[in-house]
Amino acid sequence: MDEAELKALTKAARRAKRIASEKAMALHDLVEDRLPAAFEELPQLAEETYAACKAWEEAEAASKAAQATV
Repeated sequence: MDEAELKALTKAARRAKRIASEKAMALHDLVEDRLPAAFEELPQLAEETYAACKAWEEAEAASKAAQATV
């Protein structure tokens, strides 16, 4: 794996982490500020947050695996 590919994987992992953090923050804000009135938004936002965290986990694992081979 060359340096450019490694850099791209690292960048993708950072981006995925940022997105996961944003979703987690939105979920936190919903729970803290808008419940119980906005309870119907919970399932979709929780699902989006889970998917974003899963994507971050996968991107981070790919990045670490690539770094281990260098």
